Amino acid sequence: QLHLVESGGGLVQPGGSLRLSCVASGFTLDNYSIGWFRQAPGKAREGVSCASSSGGGAFYADSVKGRFTISRDNAKNTVYLQMNSLRPEDTGVYYCAQKTGFCRRWSQQNVYDYWGRGTQVTVSS
Repeated sequence: QLHLVESGGGLVQPGGSLRLSCVASGFTLDNYSIGWFRQAPGKAREGVSCASSSGGGAFYADSVKGRFTISRDNAKNTVYLQMNSLRPEDTGVYYCAQKTGFCRRWSQQNVYDYWGRGTQVTVSS
């Protein structure tokens, strides 16, 4: 059975860092692209980043470029999201999701097949 489990969230002060993990089970990660999304209270879920399968590159929302880095360790079936210089507006529940193929249309939720349950990130002083 296929599962995605996020971890690594927490409370951090503005300017701080967190590293989120998305551990996949039930499928071979290197054949799929993994996206990260977030949802702030009262707002729609938005795409944050995508790590493409087969060396197809990484993609970021403009709001996180230069601060967030996505990476994947296929041997561990895990995708990471390193988040630096965090801001209060980065607060939200962060989800990872799996899609077939590359990161084409990666910020659209309906191209993903499976989702994790999310991990809470709170940036506050």
